[in-house]
Amino acid sequence: MTEGNIGKQLYDLTWPMTLGMLGMVVFQIVDTYFVGMLGVPQLAAISYTFPVIMFMGGLSQGVGVATSSLISRNIISTDRQEVKKMASRALLLGFIIVVLFVITGYLTIHPVFYSLGVNKEIMPFIDDYMKIWYLGVPFVIIPMIGNNIVRATGDTYLPGALMVFSGVVNAILDPLLIFGYGPFPEMGIKGAALATVIARSTSLIFILAVLIKRENLLTIHFGKLKRIMATWKELMHIAIPASLSALITPISIGLITRLISGFGKEAVAAFGVASRVEMFALLVISSLGSVLIIFIGQNVSKQKFQRIFTSLDYSLKFSLLWGIMIFAILLLFGNKIASIFTDDIMVAEIAKKYFYIVGASYGLQGLVTLSTSGYMGMNKPFPSTAFSVIRMLVLYVPLAWIGAKIFDINGIFWAAFIANIIVGMASFYHLRLTVKKIRVN
Repeated sequence: MTEGNIGKQLYDLTWPMTLGMLGMVVFQIVDTYFVGMLGVPQLAAISYTFPVIMFMGGLSQGVGVATSSLISRNIISTDRQEVKKMASRALLLGFIIVVLFVITGYLTIHPVFYSLGVNKEIMPFIDDYMKIWYLGVPFVIIPMIGNNIVRATGDTYLPGALMVFSGVVNAILDPLLIFGYGPFPEMGIKGAALATVIARSTSLIFILAVLIKRENLLTIHFGKLKRIMATWKELMHIAIPASLSALITPISIGLITRLISGFGKEAVAAFGVASRVEMFALLVISSLGSVLIIFIGQNVSKQKFQRIFTSLDYSLKFSLLWGIMIFAILLLFGNKIASIFTDDIMVAEIAKKYFYIVGASYGLQGLVTLSTSGYMGMNKPFPSTAFSVIRMLVLYVPLAWIGAKIFDINGIFWAAFIANIIVGMASFYHLRLTVKKIRVN
């Protein structure tokens, strides 16, 4: 990635990543669609689970981003056997983190969700869903880290294809296990959780096979404890701030969910629907962000700063144009999109309001994502954490609390709009300044 046409390289790497991101979002969209057919309480239940699942995703994303940055900066300049051990140590670290989280999460389901504002009508559905989901977390997280290792080699197609495949498996299993078609038992919301675990397990098997057989990047020989700890230290240098950046979002969304719960279960259900549609709308930006980590990482290692500036210019223009296009679609079809997931008029109406207000800021929200990736690629993760704190905890949550008091639920949505606009501009501007400083030094 240090030579050749920059625009073509970004495109060639991003579209397979988009397929992979689509596979991830399909999980959320399909689950929301079929669970929504069970009723508003069940739909509200998986909406409450969203910040907790995002929290777990944030932990794994931190290790995954750190792994991608580490491997991309070493794959073309370090002995292959050492890179192989780095990748293996990264997976081991991810596994340890997952085990600790599963134990903690499983034992704290009730206190965590009651703190989010869940009532006794909805808690049994959350109980059913999360007990299965927690036990399946290793099948969800390990492939995410493995995919980042493969991407760091420059192959974004295979991880994307595997994620799409697991998304298709989930889409097939969801109605079978939720409603009990044919020989399958009718499991309700439990079926949605089990479908996710089974689908993810297929991805786990394939990605491990690729890392072992094709890439030859896994080994059970991790090296001396001193070297293991050195790699973990290097990973944690990025993983901790990256995880904090990622975890700030679900923690903040949890607080926002608590605020929204004051407007009723329909409002919580609508927020869950809107959040999943938002993930879908911004998945191309997220894909480009993942590519930027690899692209910038390799070009920093070769001191190709002009290529980095050019990639940032392309990314800026694309994010703004994509945001405008998505907002136009939401203006025209927001009500129909919301109605896909529920036949409850109130839920659809609240989701539509979210699209109309927050959707106008998606282009700038995309710049926040791209800036975060740029910092990670340069092995400078702390600015991304700072901007995440400013966006979510300094602006979004306080403004949402004030907005809810003055403008009801619309005030919460306007808070998100303001936070996206301010931090989107500031973070991308600071990213360019950071690249200039590195080039001078």
